[in-house]
Amino acid sequence: MTGSYLDKLNPDQRRAVEHGITDPVRSPGGPLLVIAGAGSGKTNTLAHRVAHLVVKGTDPGRILLLTFTRRAAAEMIRRVDRIVATAVGARTGAKAAAFAWAGTFHGIGARLLREYAEMIGLEPRFTIHDREDSADLMNLVRHELGFSQLERRFPAKATCLAIYSRTVNAEMPLAAVLAKAFPWCSEWENELRRLFDAYVQAKHTQNVLDYDDLLLFWVEMLGEPQLAADLGGRFDHVLVDEYQDTNPIQAKILLALKPDGRGLSVVGDDAQSIYSFRAATVRNILDFPSLFSPPAHTVTLAQNYRSTQPILAASNAVLALATEGFAKNLWSERKEGGRPLLASVEDEGAQARYVVERVLRNREAGIALKAQAVLFRASHHSAVLELELTRRKIPFVKFGGLKFLEAAHVKDVLACLRFIENPRDRVAGFRVINLIPGLGPSTAGRILDGMSCAVPGAAVAGLADVAVPARAAPEWRGLAALLQALCAAEVEWPLDFERVRMWYEPHLRRIHEDDADVRAGDLAQLAAIAAGYPSRERFLTELTLDPPDATSDLAGPPHLDEDYLILSTIHSAKGQEWKAVFLLNSVDGCIPSDLAAGSTEEIEEERRLLYVAMTRAKDQLDIIVPHRFYAHHQPGTGDRHMYATRSRFIPDALLSFFERRWWGGDRGMAAQPRSGARHDIAGRLRARWR
Repeated sequence: MTGSYLDKLNPDQRRAVEHGITDPVRSPGGPLLVIAGAGSGKTNTLAHRVAHLVVKGTDPGRILLLTFTRRAAAEMIRRVDRIVATAVGARTGAKAAAFAWAGTFHGIGARLLREYAEMIGLEPRFTIHDREDSADLMNLVRHELGFSQLERRFPAKATCLAIYSRTVNAEMPLAAVLAKAFPWCSEWENELRRLFDAYVQAKHTQNVLDYDDLLLFWVEMLGEPQLAADLGGRFDHVLVDEYQDTNPIQAKILLALKPDGRGLSVVGDDAQSIYSFRAATVRNILDFPSLFSPPAHTVTLAQNYRSTQPILAASNAVLALATEGFAKNLWSERKEGGRPLLASVEDEGAQARYVVERVLRNREAGIALKAQAVLFRASHHSAVLELELTRRKIPFVKFGGLKFLEAAHVKDVLACLRFIENPRDRVAGFRVINLIPGLGPSTAGRILDGMSCAVPGAAVAGLADVAVPARAAPEWRGLAALLQALCAAEVEWPLDFERVRMWYEPHLRRIHEDDADVRAGDLAQLAAIAAGYPSRERFLTELTLDPPDATSDLAGPPHLDEDYLILSTIHSAKGQEWKAVFLLNSVDGCIPSDLAAGSTEEIEEERRLLYVAMTRAKDQLDIIVPHRFYAHHQPGTGDRHMYATRSRFIPDALLSFFERRWWGGDRGMAAQPRSGARHDIAGRLRARWR
């Protein structure tokens, strides 16, 4: 057997793959940090490293592979399988099922917590709340404490949950989080402390966990020496993708699993660290080498396989102005192509028309709509463009807005399934019971108070006999019968999903009569997804922890042509690439956002956002600068025009990396004038008497 399966890697990729892998079972190599620039083949490199470990004798079941989406983990293992089969022959190659520990931090955490539940004070049948359900539970507790009845406005449920989550994940004191990120809530510090204490107690009583608990319990487990030794001893190698997106708790988990760093490999790019609002910190990747003695070995991947050299040159120039980061200079063998276009337009309406004209011109030149994307800093930035696309009958799909699992009809069905799985889940119970016409919150609360039994079957046994208003009785008996049958496991998964869907359909028609057919189609797609899971518990857990970004992730864009334009926030576009990319509103106040310009750290993350947007482009990059915005309802001035300046991240010193153009609507594209607009006064005077 030879290393021929590594021959297609470039020298830097090969160094990253082979580091420390001589006898990976008896002597795992020291810690490895791979700084993988945008488009540098990061996924391919990590997959080859995992495959190389297997080829050299590591048991796939003793490899822990952590990614940030379940789909990324599945794709990684598929690649590993192909590489291993190439290396040692298909008949003896490792199978995907052998990689028992590949998934997201939260998904792996959920599996470990169920396995160790009785040792750490949990009941194994716990259910997991998504963010919206967690906010609903926070709101219930908020109301019970009387904070919704105060004379002064107490923070809303979503804000309360955001404060709680930031405090937990960033491992910061509540007072510090309030001062830094939520200063308008600082006066409520004592009340928020009481609220969070009651929220934690409510979760325990109802046997539910939220996202944050999956990491909190895991890191607390690793604080117990016996459990830490047991968990760390299960894995010879721990590999982490997108390490720049980890928060302090995730970093502590890794260090607790591999305190000396042996067998620990992390891959990421500090220049693409853009998720501080989730408590991710760029410090994790910047400080990683110095956590060990000797320092972690660092390999930088700088050859880019995505973009043309002119696009990379401009992107490198933007990033070079950052105050801190690993040195990297992306380069490509693709020397063709012009410089990125820096297009100035009059206002947002002109910006929308410009994008449509360029998109359609590209399409006529053979670039499909799906190979083009329009990116923006905030979801509402695309509003004017969406109207123009609709007017011109150009189909599009937008990412970064409403998520599939946030749709009311989807949440109704999932709440019913969660309530069957865990009848102590009050948020799910309230949602399901309130679907019955004639039943309100008071009746729902009384019913749930009576369901105190921990055994699911017994908890629902007497529901049909509960006194309810006469007009609600028939529907109530139908729900009670459904819950009793499914808690008693009279049907197997996924038939119980179909039973729930059939029960819910009349309610869907009643509640959403205007678009019931479209919503029913969503539930049909959800049923298809459910059929791919072995159990109700696995379906609920994995769908909650790794939800699709949009309906189109499940079923393809509904009611569209076979081709459609991509609209996306920059955050949702990370990891993607398109032949042509258009970046909207490249002005101060939008990028950097005026809401994220309060500190050097925030400004630097906004710079990285621009860098991420630019490096999504393969062949064509248009950065658009509208010079005027129409602002509604401005304090003291009402509606008025506001003027904008080009983003500070593209100062005059960098203009040589761009081709500058002024787009004048019907007048088309013209070279950018050196100093203001040119006026052909002489021509007008000559023509006056003609």
